[in-house]
Amino acid sequence: MPRLKISESKDYFVDEQGKKFFYLADTVWSAFTNISIEEWAEYLDYRKMQNFNALQIDILPQWDASPSDINILPFKLKTDGSWDFYNINQTYFDRAEQMVKMAWEKGFIPALVILWCNYVKDTWGSKINPQNIMPFDFAKPWTEYVGERFGKYDPIFIISGDTNFEGPQAIDYYLMALETIKDKCPICLTTMHLGGGFWELPKEFEMSSKLDFYTFQSGHDVVKQDLAYILAGKFMAKTVKRPIVNGEPCYEGHNYGNRYGRFTRFDVRKAVWSSLLSGAKAGVTYGAHGIWSWHKKGKNFISKKFSGIPYDWRTALRFEGAWDVSFARWLFEVFDLFALSPAYKVLNETNEIKMAVSYDNKKIAIYIPYATDVCIDMDLSEYELVGIILDNRYLTKPEISADGNKTTIQMYQFNSDAVILGKRL
Repeated sequence: MPRLKISESKDYFVDEQGKKFFYLADTVWSAFTNISIEEWAEYLDYRKMQNFNALQIDILPQWDASPSDINILPFKLKTDGSWDFYNINQTYFDRAEQMVKMAWEKGFIPALVILWCNYVKDTWGSKINPQNIMPFDFAKPWTEYVGERFGKYDPIFIISGDTNFEGPQAIDYYLMALETIKDKCPICLTTMHLGGGFWELPKEFEMSSKLDFYTFQSGHDVVKQDLAYILAGKFMAKTVKRPIVNGEPCYEGHNYGNRYGRFTRFDVRKAVWSSLLSGAKAGVTYGAHGIWSWHKKGKNFISKKFSGIPYDWRTALRFEGAWDVSFARWLFEVFDLFALSPAYKVLNETNEIKMAVSYDNKKIAIYIPYATDVCIDMDLSEYELVGIILDNRYLTKPEISADGNKTTIQMYQFNSDAVILGKRL
């Protein structure tokens, strides 16, 4: 698996030979606690076939995972049933390392969460299971242990999980983890997984030379799906330029966040393309509701009010949206869209149509979520254009009419979303 670096332009990834790299991660937070080795092999084969290249995993048990048949914990138990953090269960980590090695040998980059928010003081998650908050004096040796166990597989280390830094102790924990893992594994890239809608990183992290790229979460609230492009813009505006990834767009099959209805592959495509063309172009993360929690039909689920009952993992594994995000990676790499930056040239009375243009104006990309005429404040008459109807990946020839410096792209005759790519002749 290639070792990732940051491009000289600071807005996407490259491998050791300098080849551009699109980060396409699947979300499988509960891998170490819920998945058998045989199931893991089946899962890896399927996602490899789909051209995914990274896997996001929580090292410690995910608080809202589906019930597990494996029943193995990372630490020995005290007499009161709480975890003895100073007594590591090596069997748990032997198994976790075996799974990471299997993924690494298949060509996946492990993206490993060091401390989800429920293990850290001064976070909303610390209220869920307060007896298992990690003692602060164990945070450094814990992070060192993580580096020793997994650093040999060139992972990305995700320092935090779903955090909003509600208090100073949370900052202390995560700053300790960031500095410790970067000292232990200096060539491994680091990022922070933030709570939904959150973008205001404490200055200790935003200005740190040990943080390599930004990750945001546009999340699972159906009325806040505009966060996919709003947050991309917020991170683009930060003082320190770094690659940006939407690390948790809406999961396919997930409930609308305490509301009736579930996200479809269209909703996933819309979130993904809205992010990519708004500045978060280093890659995307996909999530299937039933994979991230590793659910089995008939099991209970602690978060069904917010998320809805998950699908059986084998059903969720085969959701069509995974192919859509894989196709997005293919388009980015084949058409070399890494140099695109957001362009505010769409004249329609909506913020949902997104456009990006290369610095030399030689390439353009437009995402159109619904069939409509699209008015552009730019002359496209000298561009070779191709339209891709995304629900079935048909290629079309867009019809345009140019009037001075303005162009109208006429409505395509499909009831789907589409991407239009253009290259100046």
